[in-house]
Order: sequence, then structure tokens, then C-alpha cells
Amino acid sequence: MDLLGVHWVGVTAENGRRLVLSILFVAVVLLLRAGLRRGVRSLLQGDRARQARFWTHQGLNLVASVVIVFGLMSIWFSDPARLATALGLFGAGLAFALQRVVTAIAGYIVILRGDTFTVGDRISMGGVRGDVLSLGFIQTTLMEMGVAPGSDAGPSVWVKSRQFTGRIVTVTNAKIFDEPVYNYTREFPFIWEEMSVTVRYEDDRALVETVLLDAARRHAVDPAEISSEAAKTLERRFELQRLDFEPRVFYRLTPNWLELNLRFMSRDHGTRAIKDLIAREVLDRFDGAGIRIASTPYRVVEMPTMPGLSSEPRRSLRDDPV
Repeated sequence: MDLLGVHWVGVTAENGRRLVLSILFVAVVLLLRAGLRRGVRSLLQGDRARQARFWTHQGLNLVASVVIVFGLMSIWFSDPARLATALGLFGAGLAFALQRVVTAIAGYIVILRGDTFTVGDRISMGGVRGDVLSLGFIQTTLMEMGVAPGSDAGPSVWVKSRQFTGRIVTVTNAKIFDEPVYNYTREFPFIWEEMSVTVRYEDDRALVETVLLDAARRHAVDPAEISSEAAKTLERRFELQRLDFEPRVFYRLTPNWLELNLRFMSRDHGTRAIKDLIAREVLDRFDGAGIRIASTPYRVVEMPTMPGLSSEPRRSLRDDPV
């Protein structure tokens, strides 16, 4: 085609027709996909259908992508030999220029194929902890949560518990090839939690243990609520030994006090509320029984004045558990 005295290579009436046809074809496919997604949302409503909606949307995205790719190839390449050459050149250029994008798409396929996680799962991926909001071809979107005290969360996380921070975070799917993905929910929607209490050696240890176990049985997950089928599936799939879901207390001896670690079952969500209820009940019962939590305050000890030394009293610090 000649325009303004310049011969434009590839600009022909045939290519223009194919371009218009390609735009119309892609627009029709996207409109159909949008209509089907709205239909799915109207049919599958409520929190229980959330995962069904998620996987249906993923299937529609994949089908639409495949239809668009094959449709465009059919429009632009009528000769199979030309198609093979074009695909080879395109694949080589794509692999070189968009390595991370290709890896992210491969990660998307692995996530779907391997059942790594699904929408609503609580995971830790790429250094970010949170609930999965959506999964795309390139990125996974998470509602960020904080972490328990003592965890290596970095300076940017200010919430010292597994509750939402309010930030929406996107993580590339390629991270599944570089770092482990921790899933709190996928196979077993319960986790083991622990609380530590320190008391003096002269306190009534049996009473302290009874108080801890009573509080755990009252506020933590009842082992009877854990489906035996879910436990058997977990044991059978991963060849685990019989799991113990009953609350237990473990002793740990230290030079200053006796540390009691309460181990109990909790759901993947709501752990902080459970630990708060247990802590409040334990403190109330300790107060009623005259038991104090052992700690290490600093006591100032005055030294007597010695001849030839300054008249100012000397002070030293000594750890004294009370």
C-alpha cells in the first residue's frame, strides 16, 4: 500500500480485514465470558459457593484464552507451515524477553494442577501471609494478615497477630518455584496452637495445669468437632501416625521458673479470640487461687558505705524472679 509516497509493508486490504475481524472476535469472546461470569455469580451465591464460583471463573478464563489464541491463529495463518514458523519465532522471543511472565504463567498452571491453594485459603507465599482473594494468570491477590509475636515478619507488618492489616497484596505466581507455600487451610482446616505460662516452683503445679486444661477445653476447638473422616484422610494421604487432638500441658524447667506450655486445637481463623478467652479465664482463676505469673523484675540493692570510697551508695542490679 502506498501512502504519501511511502510503500507501507504489510499494510494491505486483506490484513486490514483480518485486523478488524480479530478485534471483533476477541470482543465477542470477552463479552460471552463476562456474561457467563455474571450468570455464575447469580446462580452460585453465598459464602458456601465461594470456591465453586472461583473455580468456575478460572475455567471460563482458561477456555476464553484458548479460544482467543486458536481463533487468532486461524484468522492470520491459513498455511500450517507459516504457522509453525511463526510459533517458533514467537516462542523463542517470548522465552527470552518475558522469562518472569512465562514462569508466572507456569506457576499458575502448577497451582491449578497441584491444588496448591484456592480462594479463601489462608497461606504464606512470597513472604506475604494472608487469605487468597483471587488468582490470575500472572499474580495471586492476598488480604494481608499480621503474625504472632516472635515471628520474622519484617518491619512493615505492625499487627502482632494473625488478623488482617487491611492491605491488599499481589504476589507473582512464579514465587511457588522459589519459596515454599504454607497453607493453613487446604488439607486440614485446623492448626495446633500453644500458650506459655510461667509460675514459681513453689506454686501448686497441679492446680495450674488443671486451670490451663479447663480453659482450653472450654474455649478451644472440641476434639469431637474434628471430623474423624478429615483426620483419617490427612493421616492416609500423608502417612501420618494417629494425631492427638486433646489439649495437653508440657513442662519446661528453667533456672528462674517453671514454664507450662498449653497445646490445643484451633481453627485456621479466629485463633486470637480463642487465646484471649483462655488468657482471661486463666488470670481470673490464678487471682482466685493466689497464684502469680513469674517474671523477672530488677531490684535495686544498696551497698553499705566503705571507708575511703564515695559517700554515694552503690547500686547493683540483680535478677530476682517473683
